[in-house]
Amino acid sequence: MFVWSYWKTIFTSPASPSNEFCLSKADKEQYEKEERPESQQEILRRAAKDLPIYTTTASRAIRYCDRCQLIKPDRCHHCSACDICVLKMDHHCPWVNNCVGFSNYKFFLLFLLYSLLYCLFVAATVLQYFIKFWTNELPDTHAKFHVLFLFFVAAMFFISILSLFSYHCWLVGKNRSTIETFRAPTFRNGPDKNGFSLGCSKNLREVFGDEKKYWLLPIFTSLGDGCNFPTRLVIMDPEQLTVSSQSEPVKSSGGSQSFPTRPLSESQNRLLASDSQWVESGPEEENVKSGFCNTFCA
Repeated sequence: MFVWSYWKTIFTSPASPSNEFCLSKADKEQYEKEERPESQQEILRRAAKDLPIYTTTASRAIRYCDRCQLIKPDRCHHCSACDICVLKMDHHCPWVNNCVGFSNYKFFLLFLLYSLLYCLFVAATVLQYFIKFWTNELPDTHAKFHVLFLFFVAAMFFISILSLFSYHCWLVGKNRSTIETFRAPTFRNGPDKNGFSLGCSKNLREVFGDEKKYWLLPIFTSLGDGCNFPTRLVIMDPEQLTVSSQSEPVKSSGGSQSFPTRPLSESQNRLLASDSQWVESGPEEENVKSGFCNTFCA
């Protein structure tokens, strides 16, 4: 399992955004001709109005990669080592010479887990000979130095991998990447480091899938497509806030507390299928959907 996980982590190609995030030929030519950033952003907003994008740069601009010439999906970043945009990029790992992202993050976690168990097994089996070495009960041969070296190497790697594995387990529980830990994603209501967190259980299922019998196997079972991620809540446009204030208020579990109309990607990701449904009437639902798809065009 250790070798299998390591193999899958190395040779699984990083997932890149689909063609729908690329600018059309006309938009690309117009974007390259424009010199003012405001005009370029207007082109990007027009191209991104139908895309499932809900994060921006810190300056509230559309996240665009000039190198790959595409609009970056949420949680996508450009890797300078691989020279491509990687979906849900976590980091570029020199130990596997590959980008760790949406397509191989589960394999990377399993690689750390089985590496941890392997080092523990080696240290445990050598421990009795290590004790005999210090009590001078081990025969005076050259093998005793090999035992000493093997135990210290196994123990050293166990401690270092344990810290790394614990850190990534914490990231999975919070539904964050390493990049998002140091730079929180920016939504319409500002930076939110917990914007993609759906709760520990759902965060775990997003990485490992719904079938628990496959969790410990290096088989791809992660949910979603890597381009669209469910998030906690979406702040509506000012126009939609006006419409909702004139219509019937949305019911909530807290009674006096009001919520946005619909969780992000509720109809597209089954992670949110068990959540409580939001009350909507016929005409209001159409207004909300039209405003929901044009979040960045306001």
